[in-house]
Amino acid sequence: MNAVTGTIVDITTADGTADAYLAHPDDGKAHPGVLMYQDAFGLRPHLKAMADRLAASGYTVLVPNVFHRHGRAPVVELPEFIDMEARPDIVGKVVPLMESLTPDLIERDAGAYLAWLADAPQVTDGPVGITGYCMGARLALYTAGAHPDRVAAAAGFHGGWLASEAPDSPHLLAGRVTAELYFAHADDDPSMPEEQVSRLEQALTEAGVKHRCEVYAGAHHGYTQSDTAAYNPEAAERHWTELLALLARAL
Repeated sequence: MNAVTGTIVDITTADGTADAYLAHPDDGKAHPGVLMYQDAFGLRPHLKAMADRLAASGYTVLVPNVFHRHGRAPVVELPEFIDMEARPDIVGKVVPLMESLTPDLIERDAGAYLAWLADAPQVTDGPVGITGYCMGARLALYTAGAHPDRVAAAAGFHGGWLASEAPDSPHLLAGRVTAELYFAHADDDPSMPEEQVSRLEQALTEAGVKHRCEVYAGAHHGYTQSDTAAYNPEAAERHWTELLALLARAL
């Protein structure tokens, strides 16, 4: 594993400045770029630690604060350990932030993030990879569809509403995707019921997208996030295995 440097950087977007965390191997060399999309709880120490772990495997990882229109991270003050049953008030704080991030804004911001990576000296030339968690899995699919020339691989873990009946559901962009995709759904996840799992699989297959979709049995929505009550160590390690294999193949 490589030693890692982590810093806060600012990214100019069409709607102002987005703060982000950048992690990369501390070797003075350029490495393949990976865009890491947050869950609803936002950019915080745990996500920075995940970016550091990924960077240690030889990648330059950018984790933008996708709620930047509402302020710099942390946009919502959170406890060190997030238990939604013990702190239901957190839902009322993060849901409006999630709902404010429309597909148009997601795609526009993604262009700024990808352009920043393309210009960064720590990133090698060529397309990048994406990994997204919870709501970040939706952002990953939107980005892969909106910027196919810039994305070679995209993964989503315990994502929700990936293939709903909404007219702007991200699965409808399948025909524009050229990246290899991997989705690992949580078992018994209300935000990604069986009919959506099937609809996503069908859309990707019919569009000819190279992909694999799996359901992690016994893993709840949020299983990769060790600072939450949903964390599942076995599923989280499986996620690392699959993510690193995908990036190694595609980048």
